[in-house]
Amino acid sequence: MAREEKKVKKLKKKLLHKYRLVVLNEDTFEERFSFKLNRLNVFVFSTVFALLLIAGTTLLIAFTPLREYIPGYSSTRLKKKATQLAYKTDSLQRALSINQQYLASIRKVLTGEVKTVQLNKDSLIEAAKLDISQVDLNPSKEDSLLREQVALEDKYNPLTDASEKSFVLFAPVKGTITQGYNPKEKHYAVDVVTTKDAPVKATADGTVIFSEWTADTGFVIILEHANNLISVYKHNASLTKSQGELVKAGEVIAITGNTGELTTGPHLHFELWSDGYPIDPTNFIDFD
Repeated sequence: MAREEKKVKKLKKKLLHKYRLVVLNEDTFEERFSFKLNRLNVFVFSTVFALLLIAGTTLLIAFTPLREYIPGYSSTRLKKKATQLAYKTDSLQRALSINQQYLASIRKVLTGEVKTVQLNKDSLIEAAKLDISQVDLNPSKEDSLLREQVALEDKYNPLTDASEKSFVLFAPVKGTITQGYNPKEKHYAVDVVTTKDAPVKATADGTVIFSEWTADTGFVIILEHANNLISVYKHNASLTKSQGELVKAGEVIAITGNTGELTTGPHLHFELWSDGYPIDPTNFIDFD
């Protein structure tokens, strides 16, 4: 026990033993300045200096642009650019999701799945909910006069829009109409019987937005045209265009056939939709 106390006293004596640090002029040995110190002071001063140095370096790295010069740290400019790109990517993903839902809704309407449609970009769903049996379809006197006037005009009058150029709709096939446009029976199309394997042509310039097989209507192809006009061609034997392709008016897009469960023979089931509502194709196209 006494031996340990001696060791403690000896260590304490070493730490507290005073020394004098003198700075002399090398040529004249003139004393410039001096101060007393001991080993404990030197240790404390060195520790505090090291801590201050570490703290200062940390602050420089964390809060000043100097950190960009240290390997492993990215620049502030790159971080801002990455953040902006992340926001843009999120916006594009949302826009893409909305467009995909819109196209899927159009496909469901035009392929007969009206009850499951959910749209937010046009009025197709509102048109699908209408009960035709409760709508008075009897023409008024003014409507009858207007129909007679239109019947005397050129049947190839183009669909026009104030912001778009006029264009003409061409007959997709030539043949006999076996079942006409009848909203009361929810037959929003004309069925045209034509020669076997007759080519089906695009009624106007447009983009293919649907080109696939469906169980009910066989091979179906749908085109989107200017002025929010959509044309539908069902029961084809085969399709010559794929989704996303651009087509010209009169270009062959399919071959007539008798595919699908809802067909009664070789023919073309042709529909026209404008701004989300079905229209009678015979008002604009001569199939004879």
